[in-house]
Amino acid sequence: MTTEATPHPNENGVIPKAPQFAVSSRMATGRAMSLDVWSIFNAANLPADCINLGQGYMNFPPPQWVKEAADEALGTVSGNHYSHPKGRPRLREAIRDHYSQYFNRTLNVETEILVSSGANEGQYSAWVAWLEPGDEVILFEPYFDQYLPSITFNHGVPVYVPIHPPEDLAKATTSDDWRIDFEELRRAITPKTKMIVVNTPHNPIGKVFKQEELQKIADLAIEYNLMVMSDEVYDCLVFDDRPHVRIANLPGMWERTITVGSAGKSFACTGWRVGWLIGPESLIGPTLAAQTRIVFCTNSPLQEAAAAGLEQAVQRGYFEKQIQEYTERRDVLLNYFDEIGLKYSLPFGSYFVLVDISQVQIPEDYPFPETIRGRGRDFYAGWFLAQELKVSSIPVSEFYCDEHMKIGERFLRFAFCKDLDTLHRAGERLRGITRFFKQ
Repeated sequence: MTTEATPHPNENGVIPKAPQFAVSSRMATGRAMSLDVWSIFNAANLPADCINLGQGYMNFPPPQWVKEAADEALGTVSGNHYSHPKGRPRLREAIRDHYSQYFNRTLNVETEILVSSGANEGQYSAWVAWLEPGDEVILFEPYFDQYLPSITFNHGVPVYVPIHPPEDLAKATTSDDWRIDFEELRRAITPKTKMIVVNTPHNPIGKVFKQEELQKIADLAIEYNLMVMSDEVYDCLVFDDRPHVRIANLPGMWERTITVGSAGKSFACTGWRVGWLIGPESLIGPTLAAQTRIVFCTNSPLQEAAAAGLEQAVQRGYFEKQIQEYTERRDVLLNYFDEIGLKYSLPFGSYFVLVDISQVQIPEDYPFPETIRGRGRDFYAGWFLAQELKVSSIPVSEFYCDEHMKIGERFLRFAFCKDLDTLHRAGERLRGITRFFKQ
């Protein structure tokens, strides 16, 4: 694969042939150079007045006291200079003080906590540290799409195990009804398997894994001596009094698990790019060494603000209030789905809900763009509804391998991390979907 540099006319006004350069072979892996769903379903391609319930960013600001902490840090000298690659001491101490109770141990701020430039970069650093060419990494589908290139760029091989949806999303269907076939998982493990990636609460299903499910994963990890990457960035967004179980706390799992957290999800500041990894020194140490060579350190003032968030959250009752607010947002959107007659699975965590769009009739002669030709049916449905109803969503088949794409193309992902007014306006527009239902 080659690319061309932009040429300029010479003194005779002739544009010379541009030099060509070979692109790294890794760029041909992990769909890295493919036109992704975010490029297709973005504001530039959708109607100007389209309500974005596709992408998972908030349309409201972080808490005022967290923003004020960022301003305060910017007013200091040290807040504007390099931080230690491990993370600023104040933030690591705040992570220790907040999370130790949830890990049933006092976390060591020097060896068991690593601050990263967003959760995604922390995961990437872990894969740099731990993957050898040909190492296999098991991904549960649907998976967060950034996992894939992060693994393949580091010469890992993704192995896909679907979380199977129920055949019919009845009114009482919940995210619990999406299930792993554990015999299928066992068959996916080979002598080359290095790691299993767990995501709970799950994006995009909203599934909060039960202890018995995590125990079965843990049993296989121990039996085959595998590492686990536990992506728990939505750990503060668990609803309906569901317990959030951490796989690292199960017997024999602390020593083999890296747990991933996020300030962006915790404090509505996804653009700040502050995350963290928690795990044993044996896993965090090499990951720190890799991260130091990738980004060196994470931005300083926003680490201070994230620390203030964790320090004051309990006193302010912040996380309890946040869960109440997100529960209301979720229920506003789901009430519209109920009235309309759209089937969905009730999410117990994260801020996404999957909707079954099988009953939506898509006109065959609709002027679809070339960018979605050959994609799953959900791409066509999502595009059609965004144009006709002015509400955007995300096609779920994007989060599956080609072999399993048919599983995902029944669904669109809607995000409810929006203010109530936006959700009500979107719900009113979605009422119009009934005229496209199959007769």
